Amino acid sequence: MHHTALPPVLQRTSPAPALRLWPAAERSIGQARDWLTRTADEWGLDGDLADAATLVLSELLTNALRYARPTDDGVVGSEIGTRLVRQENGLRIEVHDASDRVPVLAAADPLDEHGRGLVLVDALTQGQWGVGPRDGIGKLVWADVPSHQ
Repeated sequence: MHHTALPPVLQRTSPAPALRLWPAAERSIGQARDWLTRTADEWGLDGDLADAATLVLSELLTNALRYARPTDDGVVGSEIGTRLVRQENGLRIEVHDASDRVPVLAAADPLDEHGRGLVLVDALTQGQWGVGPRDGIGKLVWADVPSHQ
């Protein structure tokens, strides 16, 4: 299910959100996975949640890099923002980029090498993901990864 509104974030006794900016470069994907793994460990998240969240973050960052469109002056956003928020029932992941292109969930052909990222995100989040506005240009894509898969 694709949502456009941001649902509320539950943060009772949760650690402060973790924020990070990444260069709009492929190397950032692996660095972001490592960052999420360290953050999950610091927050005491269980391994299954951390693994699922790592996959979701990786797919969302890959999409941000792959589908970012140049701005009117021909420049692609030089940074992609990420935000992790510990929730009572799991982990919210946000990826902020300068593109206004909205991700679309579509069935992938079994022979396609690409096009399965959002299908995976949708499955791992039980349909709890979507797109929202952000300050300035672009958008944020959010995904709520539940504690119990």
